[in-house]
Amino acid sequence: MGTGKKEAARRVRQGKTGDGMGNVRVKGENFYRDAKKVKLVNMYKDGRAQRDADGKITKAASFQSRDIPNARIEPNRKWFTNTRVVSQDTLTAFREAMAEKAKDPYQVLLKSNKLPMSLIHDGGKDTTNGIKQHKAKMTIETSPFAGVFGPKAQRKRVKLSVSTVNDLADDTEKSMETYEERLEHNRLLSGNSGNDGESESLTMAIEPVFDKGQSKRIWNELYKVIDSSDVVIHVLDARDPVGTRCRSVEKYLKEEAPHKHLIFVLNKCDLVPTSVAAAWVRALSKEVPTLAFHASINNSFGKGSLIQLLRQFSALHTDRKQISVGLIGGPNTGKSSIINTLSKKKVCTVAPIPGETKVWQYVSLMKRIYLIDCPGIVPPSSTDTPTDLVLRGVVRVEKVEHPEQYIDALLSRVKQNHMEKTYDIKGWRNGTELLELLARKGGRLLRGGEPDLDGVAKMVLNDFMRGKIPWFTPAPKLSEEDEEEGSGNVNGRRGKLGEMPRKRPASETLEEAEEANAEVPGEKADGDESSDSEFEGLGSDTEEALSRKPSFGATSGAQRDAESNSDDVLSVNDLSDDDTPKEATPVTQISSNKPGRSNKRQRR
Repeated sequence: MGTGKKEAARRVRQGKTGDGMGNVRVKGENFYRDAKKVKLVNMYKDGRAQRDADGKITKAASFQSRDIPNARIEPNRKWFTNTRVVSQDTLTAFREAMAEKAKDPYQVLLKSNKLPMSLIHDGGKDTTNGIKQHKAKMTIETSPFAGVFGPKAQRKRVKLSVSTVNDLADDTEKSMETYEERLEHNRLLSGNSGNDGESESLTMAIEPVFDKGQSKRIWNELYKVIDSSDVVIHVLDARDPVGTRCRSVEKYLKEEAPHKHLIFVLNKCDLVPTSVAAAWVRALSKEVPTLAFHASINNSFGKGSLIQLLRQFSALHTDRKQISVGLIGGPNTGKSSIINTLSKKKVCTVAPIPGETKVWQYVSLMKRIYLIDCPGIVPPSSTDTPTDLVLRGVVRVEKVEHPEQYIDALLSRVKQNHMEKTYDIKGWRNGTELLELLARKGGRLLRGGEPDLDGVAKMVLNDFMRGKIPWFTPAPKLSEEDEEEGSGNVNGRRGKLGEMPRKRPASETLEEAEEANAEVPGEKADGDESSDSEFEGLGSDTEEALSRKPSFGATSGAQRDAESNSDDVLSVNDLSDDDTPKEATPVTQISSNKPGRSNKRQRR
């Protein structure tokens, strides 16, 4: 029985069917080559040309023929219509007009396909009137100084690519910028993270923890967000806007993606005085549109202005169904918190530590606006030291070795009276003594009664980064004209660190409230004049403000009511695509002009 089964399987395998016609071949069929073999043979034949007895090619092989096929131009009316031409005078006028408008950050070019943008924009030093010069032509038209001076001199005069002194000055500046960029690139490759004045031969051993935010994966996530966004929001820390600013991304957007809109958002403006936030807004608004913002789901500031600005960008792109808004910036600057504030619910995971956001995330704000969250990036710089990275909140404090070595740099940025009022201690002269006093006061002792300096230092660094210790970077000084323009735009809260406005009594009239707020924000106390020289740029508190325990990072009821009553607070849920939001407070208007009233009185 088994032999029969094997025989049947063999007949099926060999194609011998039961009707006996399995081995019958059709006349003319190839008995020796299958289709694959025939195709291979034809390929071999096709690769050789056919020749006659004299050796002349009668039929060329594939891709060997030199005969050009007859071409025929399609008849079209466009060959006889007018063409778009432009003269040099018109190009010069366009170029001057574009140069004037390009300096204004609040001007947007709507349609660029009607203008010869490649001829208007000077692409670099190798262009003349927007036209790129050929390398060979540039080599012939110019000659190096080595061909005039030195042993290889062949000419009596140098041939330069410039014709005027101004062009020569511009060419020199471009050469200097290229030289400085090359030096910085070499410093980064060598691992030197010191200042420019230090010797280049000195290198520092940087801990691996300080390379966080610079990996290839993080930068890939960043460029995904930039490529997918129509509007890019660069989130800055209001306490240190310059330190959290990424110049390389700004340069990339300006050169490679000029059609994308860039705006600055000064987050955590509740941690700095109002006058300082307004000064930074005025300074940064000269380059990029800037908004002051306080991220909070229930008690936010600047939300209405940001939503209205995004709606204006959405109105510019009427040809699209929706626009995407990407939020980029350094670690722990509040990108995810801003998305939660705009959405009025927790849609992104937030934490007071850097590196919480790992990958990019799409969030739907409304029908025509989408938000994209991005991980924090740390642009490499040759001047940034590990101390700067720690104090900016780039790395997690618990992963830093010997955190007590950064306390002295922290104390140089904070006033002594602020530290005394925050921790209620006095009588320390340096960072080590401060840590010992804090350890003994809090009972953080090791075996043998030794103070736990590492643990206390981590606590102080966390308080510094989370806003419990007041500090900020002073804004650059503006000219007299700019100060006069922005002097009347800051009303409401007084510019004193750690102090929030008190509730006004019900009997106080509106005129009295405005007169009380009309005082100078940065007024100094009599006893703080000596300490201002050591902490230049940091505002000083009055004795009245420091007489009580300051609640840093908190907001009083009067300010919450004032912000809730102001036109600047706008709920996303109350907005539809057909409705237009209320007129928002100007960017430089940091606080409301209306006096705050409690919610209980409004209900009554």
